[in-house]
Amino acid sequence: MPKGIVLLSGGLDSLVSLGLAKEKYGISLALTFDYGQKSSKQEIEASRNICKYYDLKHEIIKLDWLKSVTHTALVEDKDIPEGKELDNSSISAQKVWVPNRNGLFLNIAGSYADGEDYDYIIIGANKEEGQTFPDNSAEFIEKINAEFEFSTQKHPKVVAPLLNYYKNDIVKLALENRIPLEYVRSCYAGTQKHCGKCESCTRLKNALLYNNDTRYIKELF
Repeated sequence: MPKGIVLLSGGLDSLVSLGLAKEKYGISLALTFDYGQKSSKQEIEASRNICKYYDLKHEIIKLDWLKSVTHTALVEDKDIPEGKELDNSSISAQKVWVPNRNGLFLNIAGSYADGEDYDYIIIGANKEEGQTFPDNSAEFIEKINAEFEFSTQKHPKVVAPLLNYYKNDIVKLALENRIPLEYVRSCYAGTQKHCGKCESCTRLKNALLYNNDTRYIKELF
């Protein structure tokens, strides 16, 4: 039987990746990272709820040092980029870039896989964000898998179920597969509910509107 780990932020992409891949890859462990991001409390709460729903073991990994080398709006007292900046996605991406985040997270998961005999690591990388964030691209996934051939004995495979999907299609998949979007947390701000203004909120809201879903818009925002 396969045995898998999911990188779970509580956001749309990680939740939908989990929902689609849980049975096929035998996902039994979720890793959530707290690096001092403004929404860490809300992300952890969302991830806990998701793990209860899917009956997963959940581990929260604190990376306090990462905040000290991250000089973007996700952790510092700077304005979080709003949805209106999506047209200038490269500038917006720079404002929320966390140094080597996905590389770091995957290598930590690789250690879990190597030490605890996991076959797969699931990540929510997707085509839409892969256009501006290189660590969401197919090339990155290919390279990290090549790295694990040398850096681990287990040689776990990194799988990104949403690698060829845009947000509109990701929400469509979630609705079709009855993935519990009521637990999702896709907001950069540390507010109780989604702020509805930041880039991440805008992507989610636009995708829900595209799929004619009003239930989750009312519930999340």
